[in-house]
Amino acid sequence: MEREEIKHILEAILFVHHEPLIIERLREILEETDGRIIRELIYELKSEYEQQERGFMIREVAGGFQMVSQPRFAPWIKRLYKTSHTERLTLPTLETLAIIAYKQPITRLEIEEIRGVNVDNILRNLLEANLIRVVGRKEVLGKPMLYGTTKKFLEYFGLNSLEELPRLEEFIGKVENLSHSQLPSQRDAVNGGEVLPERIPDDTQNNTG
Repeated sequence: MEREEIKHILEAILFVHHEPLIIERLREILEETDGRIIRELIYELKSEYEQQERGFMIREVAGGFQMVSQPRFAPWIKRLYKTSHTERLTLPTLETLAIIAYKQPITRLEIEEIRGVNVDNILRNLLEANLIRVVGRKEVLGKPMLYGTTKKFLEYFGLNSLEELPRLEEFIGKVENLSHSQLPSQRDAVNGGEVLPERIPDDTQNNTG
């Protein structure tokens, strides 16, 4: 296939898929097209969107590539998807998630030593939301479970890897506006103002590309 045709295919795939796509997966879809070429074409698309000041962009997150809306348009998109469920992420949940993100791998007791309270229910909710996972067991008496963050966590907070974690204060500021209604599914995420294209209704998708 010609490079331009491959680029158009990549654009379509990234537009409809709601999770980051890694180069290897794109190679499979594009019949083993060289990964270097795929990466080059994605960067070309990114550059074109930036030059044209489009309402969407391609970002690198969780080791892959994903198409999202521009953060500055978040107020209008939030109006479109506004729901009656406005319960916010609680401060205890936020604190626990931050501790896990910055101290992982970490046991429940170690989290409770830092927070000074029981976190059983909070851990259960974060596990159900797929923002944390059990990553092993600590080699001490009782072999307690160790917790760490997930790929979904990276996707939610727009991070390509844990090395990109901001300072703790910035992290808290970034997540405190997330609501519980946004937690269970990544496709519902409003990540720093970025909204995934899958959320755009079918009757408007053709107007955004």
